[in-house]
Amino acid sequence: MSARGKLIAVIGDEDTCTGFLLGGVGELNKNRKPNFLVVEKETSVAEIEETFKSFLARSDIGIVLINQFIAEMIRHAIDGHLESIPAVLEIPSKEHPYDASKDSILRRAKGMFCAEDFR
Repeated sequence: MSARGKLIAVIGDEDTCTGFLLGGVGELNKNRKPNFLVVEKETSVAEIEETFKSFLARSDIGIVLINQFIAEMIRHAIDGHLESIPAVLEIPSKEHPYDASKDSILRRAKGMFCAEDFR
């Protein structure tokens, strides 16, 4: 896998996952596990969190894209991920616009670069 680089994983609604899959993001690992989860009304929060944690544990994944409204459901798990790889990026969906105040990575970055650091 290192010769090919790392994969992008997606946790999102049907439109988001379909778009990324049409763009060529979808793959199965050697255990036949996909690198995406389509979240529907019936999808439990436990399943979303379990999939998120499984993506973090996979050595072949470098970025996890997650719709922000889904990230809100498992905010504690996202805030608990402090490693740089895989990077976790919150993205908007068609029905839920992006809200920078909810993005945990952006909040951490602002904390690192507060005005006092530039004196």
